[in-house]
Amino acid sequence: MYAIIKTGGKQYRVEAGLKLKIEQIPADIGSELSIDQVLMISDGDNVSMGKPLLSGASVTATVLNQGRHDKVRIFKMRRRKHYQKHQGHRQNYTEIQITGISA
Repeated sequence: MYAIIKTGGKQYRVEAGLKLKIEQIPADIGSELSIDQVLMISDGDNVSMGKPLLSGASVTATVLNQGRHDKVRIFKMRRRKHYQKHQGHRQNYTEIQITGISA
């Protein structure tokens, strides 16, 4: 059984027991989350799709960690113009583990 959820502007295919790094959610480590933006649930041959969301469906998850991704380096340059710009960015994330899918 798997589901497709939407969180942080992105869509993820999740199953029970899956560990996932999503956009940062303000939650304590060890707390339970309920994600109610479920787009699709598949249970073998039985597939339920929402228009755009399934009503009454939710995915529960446990917060494992709050952290920051590796640094992304941005380098801009214009040749022959003596222009160089260096930037860096580290995006925050929340690591979760999917505990259950309910339709």
